[in-house]
Amino acid sequence: MSLLASRKVAVLMGGPSVEREVSLSSGRECARALRSAGYSVVEIDAGHDLVERLVDAAPDVAFNALHGRWGEDGCVQGLLEWLQIPYTHSGVLASALAMDKQRTKDVYQANGLPIVQSRILAKDNAEATHALEPPYVIKPNNEGSSVGVYLVESGANRPPKLDPSMPASVMVEAFAPGRELTTAVMGDRALTVTDIITDGWYDYDAKYQIGGSRHVIPADLPSDVFEACLHFAKSAHDALGCRGVSRTDFRWDETKGLAGLVLLETNTQPGMTPTSLVPEQAAYSGISFEELCSWMVEDASCLR
Repeated sequence: MSLLASRKVAVLMGGPSVEREVSLSSGRECARALRSAGYSVVEIDAGHDLVERLVDAAPDVAFNALHGRWGEDGCVQGLLEWLQIPYTHSGVLASALAMDKQRTKDVYQANGLPIVQSRILAKDNAEATHALEPPYVIKPNNEGSSVGVYLVESGANRPPKLDPSMPASVMVEAFAPGRELTTAVMGDRALTVTDIITDGWYDYDAKYQIGGSRHVIPADLPSDVFEACLHFAKSAHDALGCRGVSRTDFRWDETKGLAGLVLLETNTQPGMTPTSLVPEQAAYSGISFEELCSWMVEDASCLR
């Protein structure tokens, strides 16, 4: 038996968040790659019986392919710490911090990273009157995958009526015009920059449907902007206390040069689907999907 085959990996996927379907896709892809790499793999849909299933499976490592609340915000990380099961991606504190968009921006600002203006408001107040001069964005403060994002365009008479499923408090953020850029960090290395091209808003469908967006890798950028993306992504990864793989998203207004580059958010558990950005950047950097997943397993530990 090989050393890898003797290691049992529980791939956590699904779960109860609004990003469940994305997580299932990520989890299946990662489980397939890890089996191909030689690991013994058990797939676990993370429900209310997660503790019992982990105890029964007795894995050496948990590969956390969950997205959204409960799986990405420190909750499952704390459970794995309690069970003393090493796990992939960031620890409890970094996961909770990065999932809170406003607190993430506070960390960015404290570390000299460029951001746009934003406020946290009660949902009712955000619906009642413009909290910022349009254009601006209204979105949940603790969801990912562009779930529940509203763009309030210039000239709008009043804010939109928000979906009843939106949380009681929302983020209102100045709209950052320009190109959508992203950079993955793997350990101590920022990989490259991707330019994400869509016909409209980079929403849930654009992110996850085949043909929803086009990725230019490496992005065709001025050298100072390209290098700034690498530096800012690594700085954000370190400032938030991230571990393993993270991905930081940017907007760049090319009419302003380097001054037009701002950070939007850092994802501590980026998607690992067939259309996802991190596997693409890894492949560009000479790292196969199997190698990427294997590296994440070998990097796993317990770290609050």
